Amino acid sequence: MVVQTMGAFLAVISFSLILELPRKHVALAGGIGAAGWLVYLLVDAAAGSVIAAAFLSSLLVALASHIFARIFKTPVTVFLVAGILPSVPGTSIYRSVSYVISNNPQLSSHYLVETLQVSGAIAMAIFIMDSLFRLGQKK
Repeated sequence: MVVQTMGAFLAVISFSLILELPRKHVALAGGIGAAGWLVYLLVDAAAGSVIAAAFLSSLLVALASHIFARIFKTPVTVFLVAGILPSVPGTSIYRSVSYVISNNPQLSSHYLVETLQVSGAIAMAIFIMDSLFRLGQKK
């Protein structure tokens, strides 16, 4: 898990540089992404559900992104887009397409549904956290 978390940190930093994030926020975005990936790994190991893991890790990433955006007076997307990268279901969509090419519709549809569920969990977590912060701003 330590190696994967360090890998996520480096991947998010690399992605942040590609996105041309301000240099002073690159390491913090990497930390947010690494923390999100660590939560993903821990929840997946404990619960055995990639959907729950994606949801909870995305909640953490969205929460940290909102907090640091307010501290550093930057848009939330500076931290959110880069930090959410490790949770994106790339493997599931790859497997889905691979099984379409291999003419295995059962496995292809299984991984397609998994991809949609994980994507929905990520979107729901971001929406929930954004809504909570908006409610907090109005009061």
